[in-house]
Amino acid sequence: MTSIKFYSGESIPLEMHKVRIVQKLNLPPVERRIIAIKEAGYNTFLLKNEDIFMDMLTDSGVNAMSDRQQAAMLEADDSYAGSATFTKLENKIEEIFGTKYFLPTHQGRACENILAQVYVTPGSIVPMNYHFTTTKAHISLNGGRVEEIFLEEALNLTSDVSFKGNVDIDKLKALIAENGAEKIAFVRMEAGTNLIGGQPFSVANMREVRAVCDEHNVLLVLDASLLADNLYFIKEREEQYKYATIRDITREMADLSDIIYFSARKLGFARGGGICTNNEEAYLKMREYITLYEGFLTYGGMSVREMEAITVGLEETMDEQMINQAPQFIAYMTDELIKRGVPVVTPAGGLGCHVNAMDFVPHIEQSAYPAGALAAAIYIVSGVRGMERGTLSEQRDENGIETLSAMELVRLALPRRVFTLSQVKYAVDRIAWLYDNRELIDGLEFVDEPKVLRFFFGKLETTSAWPEKLAAKFREDFGDSL
Repeated sequence: MTSIKFYSGESIPLEMHKVRIVQKLNLPPVERRIIAIKEAGYNTFLLKNEDIFMDMLTDSGVNAMSDRQQAAMLEADDSYAGSATFTKLENKIEEIFGTKYFLPTHQGRACENILAQVYVTPGSIVPMNYHFTTTKAHISLNGGRVEEIFLEEALNLTSDVSFKGNVDIDKLKALIAENGAEKIAFVRMEAGTNLIGGQPFSVANMREVRAVCDEHNVLLVLDASLLADNLYFIKEREEQYKYATIRDITREMADLSDIIYFSARKLGFARGGGICTNNEEAYLKMREYITLYEGFLTYGGMSVREMEAITVGLEETMDEQMINQAPQFIAYMTDELIKRGVPVVTPAGGLGCHVNAMDFVPHIEQSAYPAGALAAAIYIVSGVRGMERGTLSEQRDENGIETLSAMELVRLALPRRVFTLSQVKYAVDRIAWLYDNRELIDGLEFVDEPKVLRFFFGKLETTSAWPEKLAAKFREDFGDSL
C-alpha cells in the first residue's frame, strides 16, 4: 500500500478523491433530537434522515459512487431477458473471481435465503467464524443451527491480534468429528466479521479451512460482502501478501471457495447482490430459486442501472487507493477515541469504529440493552446515528429467554468517501464528552418486540428519564451550540 507521511509527523488519513457533488446536511438542536429518538422508539433504525446529521448506521447502500459509476448507469440496457448490461456484469465477475456461473439477486440476504433453502435441512449445522443476524435467521428458519468456531481471541475487545476473524481449525475438526460430515450443510467464512468489530481473516487461515473441507467433502462458502476491507487488511498485515496485487489476493480467495456470495450494497457500492461459483451442481440447484424469489436470471431483482454501477464498482475494488479509504478513516477515529479514554474494539477493523458499550456504560445490565441505550445517547448528544450490535440484535430462544450477546457494541460505520475529516473529529468530540458524562445514561426495555430481527423495527422505552437529564447537561456545557 502507498504510504503518505506528513512533515509535521501527524498521522491522519488523506482523502484520495475530490468532492464534485454535495448533499446538504441538517443538524437539529438537542431538543429536537430528544423528540426524534423518542418517536423512533429509541431504535436508531427508525430515525428519519431529516433528523440525522451524520448517518453512521451502516455502509450498506450508502457508500459514495464514483463519477465512473454514475456515468455507467446511463449506458444500461433495460431489457427483461438477455440484457447486455447483465453480460457485462457477468464477465466482470468471471474476470475478478474466476467463476463460470453467476446468479444475480436484489441484495445479500436474498443470497442467504437461497443458500439456506438449498443446503440447510432440519438438524443440519453451519459452522462459521461468526454469525451475522440475517444469515443466522435464514439458517434457523430452515431448521439448521449456527455453530461459531471463532478464535478465543475474537472476543478480546482490546487486542493486537491481526486476524481475529480467523476460524479455529481445531474447533472445526472437533465439530465435524462429533456430528459427522453429513450433518454439515456448508462452512461459511465471513470476510470482515461484522458483529465482532469488522475483524478480518487471513488467506493462510482460509487455506487451512479449505483443507479440512476437502478432507470431509464439505462446501466452503465465502460471504464476500465486506471483502474490500478484508483485502486491505491482508495486504497490510499478512506478510506473504505484502507485495501481492489486490487482484491476485482476490483470485486466491475465490479459488479457495466453492461458492461466493455478496451484497453489492457493500461490495460494488450499488443496490444488488449475487452468488458465483464454478460448481455446476451448486449452480443448477440454486438457479430455480432465482426465478422463484428474485426475477429472471439476467436481472435477479436488480435495476440494470445498478448492475452497470456494480460492474464499475467491482473493478474499482481492485484499486488499493480506493479500498484503503474506509479502513484508514476507521483507524483514525479509533485512535482518537482511545486518546480520550473511550473504550473501543482494537485493532481497528473494517466497516466502522466499534465502541465497547460494556465498558462505556458498565452500570447498565445486558438485559437493559446497554449498546442500544448508548446508540440512542450518542444520537442525542451529536445527531450521529450508529447501530446497536449486541443483545438487542439477538433474539430470544424458543422459551422466550433473552440471549445475551458475547459483545455489546455500538457500530459507527464509515461509508467509503462520504465523511470529511472534520465531521469525524466532531463525532469523536461528542462521544468523548458523552463518555465523561456516561453515568447519566440508563437502560431500555421493549414495548413492541418483533419475534424475528427485532432490532430492525422493534420499539423501546427508557427505564428512567435519563435522556432529559443528558440533554440538560449538554445545554449546561455547550450553551446554544447544536
